[in-house]
Amino acid sequence: MAEAVFIHIITERGFAEKFLVDSAGTAGYHVGDSPDLRSMSTCRRHGVNMSHRGQQVKKSHFTTFDWILCMDESNLSDLKRVQPRGSTAEVKLFGEFDSQGDSIIKDPYYGGSEGFEYNYEQVVRCSEGFLKSLGL
Repeated sequence: MAEAVFIHIITERGFAEKFLVDSAGTAGYHVGDSPDLRSMSTCRRHGVNMSHRGQQVKKSHFTTFDWILCMDESNLSDLKRVQPRGSTAEVKLFGEFDSQGDSIIKDPYYGGSEGFEYNYEQVVRCSEGFLKSLGL
C-alpha cells in the first residue's frame, strides 16, 4: 500500500520522474503474490492504483535506492542485519515522517478493514512528510 500511495501522490504532484519507487518484504513468503484484497480495496476507494507483486529485499536494493523505508522496528532490524558494506541507502522507519508522530505502521493483516483504512491514512501522512523532508 505504501508504494502505491507514494506513487499516486508523486504522480499527482508532477514528481514521478524524480523517483524510482519499489517495495519489497524482508521475508520471502509473499514473493510473486498480489497485494492483500483488503489493501487493494482500500486503495481503490481512494482512487489509488495498486498493481505490485510481492518480492524480497535484495542486496542490490541498498545501492539502487537512496532510501529504504520500512514499516516497523522488526523490519528495521532485519534490514540493518542484511545491509551490505558499501550500502548507499539510508534505512529508516517510514513512520518517522508521520506528522502525527505515529512512527510504527502496524500490519493490519489479522484485523478488520478499519486497520487498512488507518494504514492508508498513515502512509498518506508519511508520504507527504517524506516529500516535505526532501524539500518537495
